Amino acid sequence: MRLNDCHNYQDFRRLAKRRLPRPIFNYIDGAADDESTLARNAASFSEVDLIPNVLRGVEDVDLSVKVMGQKLSLPIYCSPTALQRLFHHDGERATAAAAAKYDTMFGVSSLGTVSLEEVRRKHANPQVYQFYFHKDRGLNRAMMQRAKDAGVETMMLTVDSITGGNRERDKRTGFSIPFRLNTRGLAQFIMKPAWGINYVTHEKFALPQLDEYVDMGGGTASIGQYFTEMLDPTMNWDDVAEMVELWGGPFCLKGVMSAEDAVRAADIGCAGVVISNHGGRQLDGSRAPFDQLDEIVQAAGNRLDVMLDSGVTRGSHVLKALSLGAKAVGLGRYYLFPLAAAGEAGVDRAIGLMRDELIRDMRLMGCTRIDQLTPENLRFRGTIGARFQDRPS
Repeated sequence: MRLNDCHNYQDFRRLAKRRLPRPIFNYIDGAADDESTLARNAASFSEVDLIPNVLRGVEDVDLSVKVMGQKLSLPIYCSPTALQRLFHHDGERATAAAAAKYDTMFGVSSLGTVSLEEVRRKHANPQVYQFYFHKDRGLNRAMMQRAKDAGVETMMLTVDSITGGNRERDKRTGFSIPFRLNTRGLAQFIMKPAWGINYVTHEKFALPQLDEYVDMGGGTASIGQYFTEMLDPTMNWDDVAEMVELWGGPFCLKGVMSAEDAVRAADIGCAGVVISNHGGRQLDGSRAPFDQLDEIVQAAGNRLDVMLDSGVTRGSHVLKALSLGAKAVGLGRYYLFPLAAAGEAGVDRAIGLMRDELIRDMRLMGCTRIDQLTPENLRFRGTIGARFQDRPS
C-alpha cells in the first residue's frame, strides 16, 4: 500500500499501522478504559442527517472562516498533539508546513518535539500554543511569556488533563517516554526495524518546550510522571482568570464539555472554547463533543467562538458541526496517521483530501459560504423529520 492509495482516514490508519511498531501505533490509536467514548465520538455524527438544497448555483465555494480574530482559509485546523517526532522524524515541522500550505491554524503542544519558536519563524499562518497548568506557577507564567515572545497569537489551555487517562493499551506494552518497554513491547519494535533505524539516525528526540524543566530524555521522568507529578489538580476558575488577564490576547480552553463551563469561560474573558473529550483518551463514558455542541452553542456561542474536535474523519462531519454553530473543527488522529505513514507528504495529502471533500459536499448541499450552513440543514436520524428543537428564533 502506497500513499497514493490512501483516499480516506481508514486508508491512512492502515498504512501507519504497517509502518509503526505496535506500541507507538496504539499510543495514537488507543483511548481510555473500554474505549467506549472513542467509539461514540465517531458514531455521533451518523445519527444526524444532512438535508441538501438544489439549484443554488454553486460554482465557487468559499471555505474561509474567522476564529478568535484569525482568518483561516479552511474551517478545519490541526489540533496540537504531543510527541509527533516519535511518529515521524519530521514531526511538527511536517504538520506545520502542511497547515501553512493550506493557510489554516496549527497548534504546538507543551509536549511538542519541535520548538514553538522554530515553527513560528518558518510559517506565518495562525498558530496556537497548547499548554498544561503546572503546580509551579512560575513555570506557567514563563511558558506563556515564551509563547508571547515567539509571536504566537492564541493561548490554548487544556483543562481536561489534570491527570492522565487510563490507557490500557499502553500499559500492556509498557509504552512510556523515555522507553521502558516490556518483552511484548520490545518484540513489536524488533518486527519493525525500519522505524528503529529511522529513529536513531535522525535528530535526537527532545521536548523543547519542557527540556529546561523536565529531563525526559535522561530517564528521570516519564510522560506518566509528568501528568501525575507536575500538573496541578487544584486548578480552578480563579487560576485560569488570572492567566487570561496575564496573557492579554485570545485565550481558549480546550476540553470544555458542559454549557455551564462554556458560560464561565466567557465570563472570565476567554475568546473561545474547544468542545473535546481528548479523543476519548481521558474520561471514558464522557459524552461525545458533537452530541454536546448544540447545547454549548446555545448557551455561549454569542459570547465566544465554539470549536470542536474528537471523532472527525469526513468532510460531512465538519459540515454537520458547522451547521450547529461550530466556528471551526479540530483534527487530531486524522492528520497523525498520515504523518506517521509519510511525513509532510502524508499530512499534505490528508488535508488536501479533506478540503476537496468540503468543497464537493458544500456544492452538494447547495452552499457557497460557511455561514449558509444552519441547523435547518440537519435532521435527527432517530425521529423521522425531527429538527433541532427549542432554539431561539
